[in-house]
This record gives sequence, structure tokens and C-alpha cells, in this order.
Amino acid sequence: MLLIPFLLFFSSLLLIIQKLTTKQGNLPPGPPKLPILGNLHQLRPFPHRSTWQLSKKYGPVMLLQLGSMPTVVVSSSETAKEILKTHDFECCSRPPLTGPKRLSYNFHDIGFAPYGHYWREMRKLCVAELFSMKRVQSFQAVREEEVDLLIESISKSATLNNPVDLSKCSFSLTASIIFRIAFGKRFQGSELDIYKLQKLVFEAEIGVLLRMEKDQTENSAIHLTKDHIKAILMNIFLAGIDTSAITMIWAMTELARKPTAMKKAQNEIRSCVGKKGKLTENDVSQLKYLKMIIKETFRLHPPTVLLPREAASQLKIGDYDIYPRTRIAVNVWAIGRNPDIWDNPEEFIPERFIDSLIDFKGQHFELLPFGAGRRICPGMNMGTAVLELALANLLYFFDWKVPNGMDIDMEEEVSIAVGKKEALMLIPVNYNIRDDDEMRHC
Repeated sequence: MLLIPFLLFFSSLLLIIQKLTTKQGNLPPGPPKLPILGNLHQLRPFPHRSTWQLSKKYGPVMLLQLGSMPTVVVSSSETAKEILKTHDFECCSRPPLTGPKRLSYNFHDIGFAPYGHYWREMRKLCVAELFSMKRVQSFQAVREEEVDLLIESISKSATLNNPVDLSKCSFSLTASIIFRIAFGKRFQGSELDIYKLQKLVFEAEIGVLLRMEKDQTENSAIHLTKDHIKAILMNIFLAGIDTSAITMIWAMTELARKPTAMKKAQNEIRSCVGKKGKLTENDVSQLKYLKMIIKETFRLHPPTVLLPREAASQLKIGDYDIYPRTRIAVNVWAIGRNPDIWDNPEEFIPERFIDSLIDFKGQHFELLPFGAGRRICPGMNMGTAVLELALANLLYFFDWKVPNGMDIDMEEEVSIAVGKKEALMLIPVNYNIRDDDEMRHC
């Protein structure tokens, strides 16, 4: 019986100590908080939606207390620009990962390392050696071969009029492509086993990073070890699968819910490719409406929505004081649905990007699926190339139907990424190129 009074006394004492030790200034507004928990209870199960709703009351710069950690959430393109551009240097560190370790070695990699010499050199290495445009283009054949295998597999289901699990297909495709790029061989197995992948990384004998490890000297900018290589390859593999696959699933989901947009995309693709029966990455550059579909999918369903940064020094966002060690999260999902930026923000309307200069490469803060600044996703070009080619082929070779009596569920599933909870099941219908009299070459 003494436990409850003790907990209440202890909680009150903690609040008093926190008030006495907290630096006062013009802090951002925020909702009332509970002892110990702070505002954690107000965020679940969908933090990106919960913080969006709270921001409508407390504004685009909002202070939450998540346990013992003060966290500022920004929810407008203007405040995102302040964080990701104006104050990029002061808040480009990442807080450490929490929770059980997924790997047996230190996951101190380009994604979550604090900003410093090591991080700068590793990012420079990855951008120059792994994700440069030249390197991305060099893997064109790999992407095209894996997409061809996917189309062949779906064609068999189409002949039997069977539904296809496009969620599983999307993850399998991106896993296979990244697996071949990272390890030089095709992924074998029906399920992704993190420990099998880890073992493969340990046993790998060729690759860019391994070559660089062998060629380094005492004067090299950093000393690259096997542990560095394992962490980077695993991070690339895990992060690369999620973002491309999740976006592909959401794009096909939205198109299945809006058949007029799907038909418009198919007409563009089929008109461009004509009767040659083969769609390559060289064709994709001409598909303007497809690129609008991808932008609109990124707007409504950004793959990562609340990945936090950490303030390394005191700074101001607007008129508010932000102190060191404060976590800062940009709610990319909320920015994509801001009615002050977008007309009919809840509607899937690819045409909104006609004659629009807004892009997703980190210069326009209305659309930030890959982030911006020093922490922009280095794999953006690779992920986009996979996404464009796969979607173009799915829409070129098949018409798609929703199974009779089935509604398309839009419920989300949240981890670091925000995916579709239920698998996307659609029936493919093989497209007969020869019977389409409207086909013409670009």
C-alpha cells in the first residue's frame, strides 16, 4: 500500500528537480505532460498522425517531453527549412538507437553515427563510391534483369487469373536487386533472415568497400575495418529494401483506388514503348506522368516520417530557444498534408505536379521523403531508379483488378518506416500488345 504514495512523491520530486535544473527561455509550446512518461502516452499508435493533430493546436514548432528526452517536432515547410538548411550544421547529429540490438556488432554507421570526422568520411565514401550517379547507372542491367524475372513470375499468375501479393513481390524485388549490388549474387530463399545476411557479410570476398580496405594506407582519412564494412552493407541492405518497396506498394495501392490515374499512366507508358515489348530504364526518362505519380506517392506516403536529429548547440527556430541535446523531429508526413501548401491534400492527384518545380531531392521543403542537408539519404538515386523501372513495368505489362468483394485497406503499420499493414492483393491481366491499335512509338 505504501508503493503508490511513494511513486507519487518520487514523480513530484522529479518534476521539481527538472523545473529547477531546466534552462528557461522562450521554449516552444506543447501539451501538458505526465510525470516520468511526459507526452509518450499521446503519441501511440501512430506518432506522425498524433503529432500532426497536436501541432494544429500548439503550432508548427512544438515541444514534447518523451520520457526524459525533450523533443521538438516541426510540422511546416518553413520550420523544416530552418532545421535542415539554416541550422543544418548545428543539428545534424543523430541520437543513438534504443531497444534490443539486432546485430552482434556495433551498428555505428552512416545513418546513425554522430556528426564528426568519422561520419563525414564514411558518407563521402558512400556517396562517391557506392551511390554516385555513375555507380547507379552501372547497375542498370541488374535492375532490368530482376524486374524481368518479376514480370515473368506475375505473368504465370495472370494466366491462371490468380491474385498476386504485390507487397511480397515488391519486397522480394528490392531485396534481390540490393542483394546482387551488395554481394554480387542473387538472393536465395523465400524469407529475409537477418542472421543469414549477417553471415554472408562476414564471408564476403569482393566489393568496393573491401577493395578500399585493402588499398588503404596509413595516410588514409579513416581506417576502414571489416566491422565498418559489415555495418555499412547491412544498413544499406535493410534501409534500401524498405523505402523502395513501401513506396511501390503505396503507389500501386493509390492507383488501384483511382483507376483513371492508372489508365492515364498505362496509356503514357504503352504509347511510349509501343510494340517492342520491352521496357528499359532508357524509356523511363520520357514518362512524365509516372514521375508525377511517384512524387504524389512520396507526398502522401513518405517512407520515413519522424527520424530525429539532435541539437549540438543552442539555436533558435523562429522565436523559440532550442537547447543542446534536444531531439528535433521533422514531421515530413504532416508537411505533405498541409492544406496551406497543397490543395485537397488528402486526395491522390498526380496532376498537381504539372508545371510544378517542386522536387524531392532536398531543395524543396514541401516534399522531403529523403530528407535534406547533410543527412539527406545517400541512396536516393538508387532507390528512385528501382522504383521508376518497377512501376513502369507493372503498368506496362498488366492491367490490374481488385478481387471481387475485397476492399483496399489503407491502414498503416509503423516502425521507422510507415508501410501498408495489410498485403496488397490485385489480379493481373496480361496486356496484349498486338491487339492495341492505339500503340505508337514516342
